[in-house]
Amino acid sequence: MDEYNRFVDWDKMDVTVQSQDAKELTCTEFQELKQLARQGYWAKNHSLRAKVYHRLISNIPCRTVTPDANVYRDIIVKIVGKRNSSSLPLPEFVDNSLVPTYCLNAEGIGAVRKIILCIANQFPDISFCPALPSVIALLLHYSRDEAECFEQVCRILACNDPSKRLIDQTFLAFESSCMTFGDLVNKYCQAAHKLMVAVSEDVLEVYSDWQRWLFGELPMVYIARVFDVFLVEGYKVLYRVALALLKFFHKVRAGQPMESDSIQQDIRAFVRDIAKSVSPERLLEKAFAIRLFSRKEIQLLQMANEKALQQKGITVKQKRQNVHLAVHAENFKSEIVSVKEMRDIWSWIPERFALCQPLLLFTTLEHGCSLSRFYSHSEGHEPTLLLINTTAKEVCGAYLSTDWSERRRGGNKLSFFGTGECFVFRLQPEVERYEWVIIKHPELATTGSELENHASPASSTLSSGSVPSDPSDRLSPFLSARHFNLPSKTASMFMAGSSECIIIGGGDGQALYLDADLNHGRTSHCNTFNNQPLCSESFQISVLEVWGFRD
Repeated sequence: MDEYNRFVDWDKMDVTVQSQDAKELTCTEFQELKQLARQGYWAKNHSLRAKVYHRLISNIPCRTVTPDANVYRDIIVKIVGKRNSSSLPLPEFVDNSLVPTYCLNAEGIGAVRKIILCIANQFPDISFCPALPSVIALLLHYSRDEAECFEQVCRILACNDPSKRLIDQTFLAFESSCMTFGDLVNKYCQAAHKLMVAVSEDVLEVYSDWQRWLFGELPMVYIARVFDVFLVEGYKVLYRVALALLKFFHKVRAGQPMESDSIQQDIRAFVRDIAKSVSPERLLEKAFAIRLFSRKEIQLLQMANEKALQQKGITVKQKRQNVHLAVHAENFKSEIVSVKEMRDIWSWIPERFALCQPLLLFTTLEHGCSLSRFYSHSEGHEPTLLLINTTAKEVCGAYLSTDWSERRRGGNKLSFFGTGECFVFRLQPEVERYEWVIIKHPELATTGSELENHASPASSTLSSGSVPSDPSDRLSPFLSARHFNLPSKTASMFMAGSSECIIIGGGDGQALYLDADLNHGRTSHCNTFNNQPLCSESFQISVLEVWGFRD
């Protein structure tokens, strides 16, 4: 057996990883490494994987003073002494986390706790790190001794490359990652999201388990394959795999009764027993088939979610407000939608706004049918929700990411503005939501990466609005350059308004066109949302409401 077997119980370990011939890894090119990691090149030999992990982790840029193996040898006696490590309480930042044992022997299981305690001693700024026990347990399988494992984990924690996010170490970072995951599910796993909304009281609580699925429930052979790629590609891989798990859960469980009275418990059980339905190769294949937003766009979304949490003072672990309480019968009354319908709409909006309560800003029943009054009541609010009830009892609307005052940036010229978070929808006669076309068809966007490149004029008489120079200044993700470098600007015509009309969605038609009297409207297919008409193509408005978001 090789030098990396001290903590391994080989009776539990997948036998194939001990039997393959060792190969050396000579490549240094990122693209080649990425391909080899995804293919599982070093997954077939225990010793090779250990060496690759050491090499990849030693290349992580770290803070100048990062604790190493010698520090561990110096402090372990002081911290643990002769006491049995299993009797020592774990630090609060991992308190309720699973401490997986994977294929560790008794010495390895004890070592996990000792290393956690020494990390707590050396990293006093860590306040919440539920993934830590799993990462330590995993790396112990590929370490010669405890001190070596400690050093590797410290390098991951002390990474100081701002573009390389590895492990969440504060509640703010963790909670915003859960919200970001919820946003990604909403975009990329709509069928699963619909199921979660239908069967759970608090959808965000279900999504807050996403790291536990990976770093806790997922069996050793699976998390090791995920970790292979994670060390090369970074945090985005974790989102990919968690989305794939949810897609498989929905596929395998669709139409079946729930096994417990909690969807949370059902998903955990599914992930624990994933070997019954999905191989590690198939899981990764599915994960990389998801055409996810770029790393930059996900980073913008994460920053926006962090900012929203900070503004609400949610920076330490606390009981979360049930999202369903944002829309409840006592505080909600609309002439267009029921409480249940508003909850459904709330489940579609970005997580950072789902924390807010709906606030009625404008209704034609009270404020009259006037576009100027519509603007005066809506301006200063971002985002807003537009609801329309037609005289034919059809109900449709739009989620609009940007303050209507932005329309003035175009001067007297009708110009589009808004971001890729906008969407349009129909509720009656049947429910349908249409998102930005680029989400499902990223190939329509070019790969331009500089925000400055957006200056070319739109192909129609309507021009794309100007973009803030620093997109992180505002809570509007998906403002990356990409959708200003499209072959056709019609794929990013989100919202426009003048004293004559409102337009939502453009290019070969308009998803919604409303006249100055808020009396008549039109709807048709448009390129921005690739939607079907939202109601009768020409309609008369019975009631129109605009809702804002109250903290």
